[in-house]
Amino acid sequence: MSSPSAATRTTPGAHDAPGREKPSARSRLFLPLIAVCTAVTAANIYLAAPLLPLIAHDFGSAPSAVAWLASVAQFGYAAGLLFFAPLGDSVNRRRLVAVLSLIAAAALVVGAAAAGTGALAGAVLIASAATVVPQVLVPLVAARAPADRRARHVAGVIAGLFTGVVAARVLGGLIGQAFGWRVVFVGAAVLTAVLGLATASVLPVERPRRTGPLLSGLAALPSVVRRSPDLWRACVRQAGMYGAWSALWTSLALLLTEGGDGYGMSTAAAGLFGLFGLAASVVAPLAGGLVDRFGAAKVVRSAYLLAAVSVPLFWLGGQVMAALCAAAVLVHAALVASHVANQTLALTTTSAPATANTAYVVAGFAGGALASALAGPAFSHWGWAGVCAVAGAWLLLGWATTAVRKR
Repeated sequence: MSSPSAATRTTPGAHDAPGREKPSARSRLFLPLIAVCTAVTAANIYLAAPLLPLIAHDFGSAPSAVAWLASVAQFGYAAGLLFFAPLGDSVNRRRLVAVLSLIAAAALVVGAAAAGTGALAGAVLIASAATVVPQVLVPLVAARAPADRRARHVAGVIAGLFTGVVAARVLGGLIGQAFGWRVVFVGAAVLTAVLGLATASVLPVERPRRTGPLLSGLAALPSVVRRSPDLWRACVRQAGMYGAWSALWTSLALLLTEGGDGYGMSTAAAGLFGLFGLAASVVAPLAGGLVDRFGAAKVVRSAYLLAAVSVPLFWLGGQVMAALCAAAVLVHAALVASHVANQTLALTTTSAPATANTAYVVAGFAGGALASALAGPAFSHWGWAGVCAVAGAWLLLGWATTAVRKR
C-alpha cells in the first residue's frame, strides 16, 4: 500500500496502474468509516446538552445551574486538539486513533457513574479531550483526495460530524427520557470504543515521521498561524460562526423545557427539535461542491449572511415556534457551509496541514466554548433575548475582525 503522500492524487489503496486492480475492502471502507466514526465522536462533545434537565433533576439543582457542563465539554475538546491533533503530522495515526478512542470510552463510563457535577465535569472534560479522532484524520482525507474534489471529501467527514451532533440531541434526549442520562453515557462509550478501533484498523500503515519533540506541532502553532493570513482569517471567522451557533444550540434545551417564558416541553420532545440539524448534513456536500467551484471566500460570505438572518429569527422564536424552526435550519446551513470552506482553506494553505487544522479547530471550539459559557448566565439574567445577543455579538466580532484583508 502506498504512503499517504504518494496517494495524494489517488484513491486510498490504489496501485501505480489505476484501473487494473479493484480497491480493497479496506480502501472502500476508508471514507465511510471515518465519516461514521466522526459522527459518534462528535456526538460525545454534545452529549450533555440535551440531558441537562435530567442531570439537574438527578443532582437536585436547576437546569440553568448545570448549563456550564456544555462549556466544559467544548473546553476539553479544544484542549485535546491542542495536545493530540498536531500529532497527526508526526506519529502513527492507527495507534493514536485506537488509544484516544479507548480513553474517551473509559471517561464516558466514569461519567455515567458520577455522583455529582464535579465528578461528571471531570469525566466530560477527559472524554472530550480524547474525542479528537476526526481532526486527526481529516488532514489524511484531504491529502488523499483528488485536488478538484478535495472540499467534497472534507465535506463528507463534516457531514458525519453534524449527523453526530443531531444524533446526540435527538437520540440522547429520547433515550435519556426513557432510561436515564447515565444509560446514554454508557451507550456512547461502547460506540466510541467499537467505531474507534474499527476506524484504526482501516487506516494505512505509516512509518514513524517524528523528527523532533513529541509536542513540536503544538509549539509551532503560533508561527504557522502568523505566516498565513488566510489561515488566521479562517480561524477567526469560524470562531465567530461557531460561537454564535454554540450559544444558541447549547441553550436551546433550556428554552424548550423550562416553563414560564419557555415552551415547557419534555426532554424527549425537546430532543426531537434537533432533527432540524439534519440541514447541516444535507448542506455539507453542496457546500463542498460550491467551494471547489467558486472558492472559499464567497461561500464564507454567504454563510455569514445566512447566520445574520437567523439570529433575529431565533429571538422571534422565543415566542413563535415557526420562527424557531426556520432559524434552526438557517443557522445549521450557515455553520456547515462556513466550516467546509474554512477547513478546506486551513488544510491547504500551509505545509503542515495537521498543525494548521489544529489551530483552526481550536480557534472554532474556543470561540464556541466561550460563547456557551456566556450564554448560560445570559439566559439566567435576560432570558432567551440575552442568548440571542451573545450570538449576534459573536458574529459581529468574527466578521469585523477580519473584514480588512491584509495585502
